[in-house]
Amino acid sequence: MMMRTLLWMGWLASLTATAQTLPVLDQNPTGLRWYRIKTPNFRVLYPQGLEQTAQRTAWRLEQVYEPVSASLARRPRPISIILQNQSTISNGFVTLTPRRSEFVTTPPQDPFLLGTLDWLDQLAVHEFRHVVQNEKALTGFSKAVYSVLGYAALAGITQGVPDWFFEGDAVGTETVLTRSGRGRIPYFDLGFRTNLLAGRRFSYPKAVGGSYRDNVPNWYTLGYFMTTYLKRNYGANVWSDVLNRYYRFPLYPFSFSNSLKRTTGLRVEKLYRRTLADLDETWRKQQEGLRITPATYYPVRTTRRVFTNYEYPQYLTDSTLLAIKSGLGDISQLVLLSRNGHEKKVFVQGLFNDPQHFSAAGGKACWIEYQYDPRWWQRVYSEIRLLDLTTGRLRHLTHRGRYTAAALSPDGRKLAAVRNDAAYTTRLVVLDAETGQELQVLENPDSQFYQHPRWQDNQTILVVTLKNGGKTIEAINTQENTRRPLLPVQNENISHPQPWGPYVLYNSPQSGIDNIYGVDTRNGQTFQVTSRPTGAYHVSVSPGGRQLAFHDFTVEGHRIAEMPLDPAQWVPASSVRDREVRYFGPLLAQQPNGQQAVAVLSDSLPAGTPYPSSRYTRLGNAINIYSWGPIVTSSGQALTVGVLSQDLLSTTQLAAGYAYNQPEQVGNIYANLSYQALYPIIDLGFQSGNRNTSLYIDRREPLDSLRTDKWQYNQFTAGLRLPLILTRSKYLQNLTLSANYGYQQVSGYDLPVRYLTEVGFGRSLNTVNYAFSYSRTLRQSRRDVAPRWGQALSATWRTTPFGGSLNGELWAVQGSLFFPGLLKHHSLRLRGGYQQQMRGTYRFSPAVFFPRGQSYVSFDQLRIGSAEYRLPLLNPHWALGRWLYIQRVKAAGFFDAAEGQSRVTQQGRPQTITRQYSTAGLDLTFVFNPMRLRTPLEAGVRTIYNLNTGEWLFQPLVIDIGF
Repeated sequence: MMMRTLLWMGWLASLTATAQTLPVLDQNPTGLRWYRIKTPNFRVLYPQGLEQTAQRTAWRLEQVYEPVSASLARRPRPISIILQNQSTISNGFVTLTPRRSEFVTTPPQDPFLLGTLDWLDQLAVHEFRHVVQNEKALTGFSKAVYSVLGYAALAGITQGVPDWFFEGDAVGTETVLTRSGRGRIPYFDLGFRTNLLAGRRFSYPKAVGGSYRDNVPNWYTLGYFMTTYLKRNYGANVWSDVLNRYYRFPLYPFSFSNSLKRTTGLRVEKLYRRTLADLDETWRKQQEGLRITPATYYPVRTTRRVFTNYEYPQYLTDSTLLAIKSGLGDISQLVLLSRNGHEKKVFVQGLFNDPQHFSAAGGKACWIEYQYDPRWWQRVYSEIRLLDLTTGRLRHLTHRGRYTAAALSPDGRKLAAVRNDAAYTTRLVVLDAETGQELQVLENPDSQFYQHPRWQDNQTILVVTLKNGGKTIEAINTQENTRRPLLPVQNENISHPQPWGPYVLYNSPQSGIDNIYGVDTRNGQTFQVTSRPTGAYHVSVSPGGRQLAFHDFTVEGHRIAEMPLDPAQWVPASSVRDREVRYFGPLLAQQPNGQQAVAVLSDSLPAGTPYPSSRYTRLGNAINIYSWGPIVTSSGQALTVGVLSQDLLSTTQLAAGYAYNQPEQVGNIYANLSYQALYPIIDLGFQSGNRNTSLYIDRREPLDSLRTDKWQYNQFTAGLRLPLILTRSKYLQNLTLSANYGYQQVSGYDLPVRYLTEVGFGRSLNTVNYAFSYSRTLRQSRRDVAPRWGQALSATWRTTPFGGSLNGELWAVQGSLFFPGLLKHHSLRLRGGYQQQMRGTYRFSPAVFFPRGQSYVSFDQLRIGSAEYRLPLLNPHWALGRWLYIQRVKAAGFFDAAEGQSRVTQQGRPQTITRQYSTAGLDLTFVFNPMRLRTPLEAGVRTIYNLNTGEWLFQPLVIDIGF
């Protein structure tokens, strides 16, 4: 589900292939033992203890192989599927660099992602469709490019295919080939539907590029409807024909749109407009005759028309409630709302696991946050946070847990939590709200998946259970260890139960629009409680039992609504009109092998003989070449031919080849290795080749004695890195320690002088570099231009400890402080540093910044300071034809200063010289999407005034190239 992001990352890796330090990858703990199952079309890698789940996944993949690949007319070659069980971040992705797919085995609590599917079944269909899409690229000219350059180049070619196609087509496939899937879930199209019903038809560039003001549905939703519309009108195989045309020659602008036009007569813009027109008519028909349940919105604080959400209400008193506020301009935070319009920020949480499972009772509030292992970034815990609403004290109630949902008992003394184990099993547990100790682990003999626990009273837990493609709500008595289903098990995406007297309220899409329903636990009769035009979610009952609150959706964001709690006004669920929009409906008959896949995925477990399994070692499979041939470099000044390798478990990276330096017209061979399976990362690098140097040798005016020399060098580097993630709150924290040894040997250098930063004269240089960096910055909203609070510190020590003819030493420290600016999304950064360099026979490169627009000058001592103010100017939606979409204009003003001192000898007398430098300037940058690409770029112009010389300097400025 993150395929396009990883393709961008792979392309970036190819740009930096000759760098001596290879990027840090997400790692699993060293002690994890891995195994591999081989099937005709897959290689399933899994850690110890996941054998049964791996066998089941292997069977599922083989069963869906033909149905998923049929409509694109491409049968993929065998591919490795890696089951990751150390993380609680539910996800899956496919990448070409190297070619593989990874499934995180922790199921999500989000019912609007999972539906009624088994999590790994959904990943098998969705992610394998991405595999088929990638395999489709091996056609025509693209196949030839792959043969010459490998997967990194193929990943670059796929960038011409819009993101909305990849994800939308995969969502459509999971919808047609299963009994659930996001195309069947009303919440999936909630934003799209609400915009159209409100008359908001965004332009195609805005729909693709996004907005800093409005809610623009993501590329999953946009793509599902655009790809499905085309299939409905041109057949299930139409996208196969479009891709065939595109990959035959994909290198000119808008080639995908032109391939679409040659196939169907529609460019992407016209396809978008027709899809919107069709959906507008469809959704307006759904609203005809709809009886709307009246409700009153809680007044909220919004300064401008910026998309802002208020969600997941929890009553504290009959007139006040807690909610979670978030949006384009706000990071997620707890707020206290009252009916008189008062809003108070209560607390800013850390990295949420899922905000839907926020709970408040007994004067406390609890939620789940992610916690990364500092070093092993594939190992992510989910921890329970408990906030005392009276004192404001926050407690980290659990440590190194895997809890994905939690709810406080009415008296606030216990918690019911869902725990997902590494073996793909789910447990419902009861914890002490004071100590975090697990008091009880409830039995789960049928291996059901639990969602959304809530206490009915202080001993009975209500929980949604999912098993064999069906859901129900169970009432589990923790004292007697008994359970009672409150609803029949059915393929209905129910969620979020909430008790009230003899009733249990819950969410259901029964009518085709998500709303609140209720079941009478005495007789099983069900009722529709709310009928809101776009949906109603996450019900909460007031302490007095007279009001209920929920959030529904508007074009400005989710809003908290309140209505009387009166069962006499409820409508029997049996009389509710079915308004479901089955936009995928016509595809059921068109999709090759569609009914076969639906039938297969309805089974609880595939039957068959287990596939053979064997031990899989990291070192034994360390070399896995995925790119070869010419490599594009970020500078554009070198031609590089080489290979890139990365093993499937992301422990070993290798880059090796030949690079030709165009400015100096010389070449070198290189090899870089990064082994990341140990706690410190081990980096090794080697280069050997020629250099070409030109300099004036007389050092007298006029400089008329320029001489050039070509010489040879060998360079070896070895280092250790320790990158750590220390995030524990709303502040993102990172710490990196490193130590590197470098050796460089020179021969054939015949010039009588040399630059102090070069070795020269047939000598050698031994250096050791130590570095420390730490940052702590407040999470940013989308509209923030920089951190509004934060600190950063770096320190460097470079020395030549082993003696020899070259000696030098440098140490430096630099720090930054971030502060809020004058307005909400402005940011001020103050930066300062100090560098000292020994006057030896070798000078190190600078370790602190120098005033912008001023050439660096090496001093014995250097003090620097800077002030920078960043702010957004405009958030427009400017489209310049098909070529450019500008969605933001930003500005920055800065002042940089430096003072350097050095001891020199003039006329036989030692003296101290001091030089001061200062510049000021303005940056004007634009955030834009070129040629309808989803990933934005940022570029602009910098104007610099040199306060020492009075000179003006204008520079092009590239901030972000989209990677």
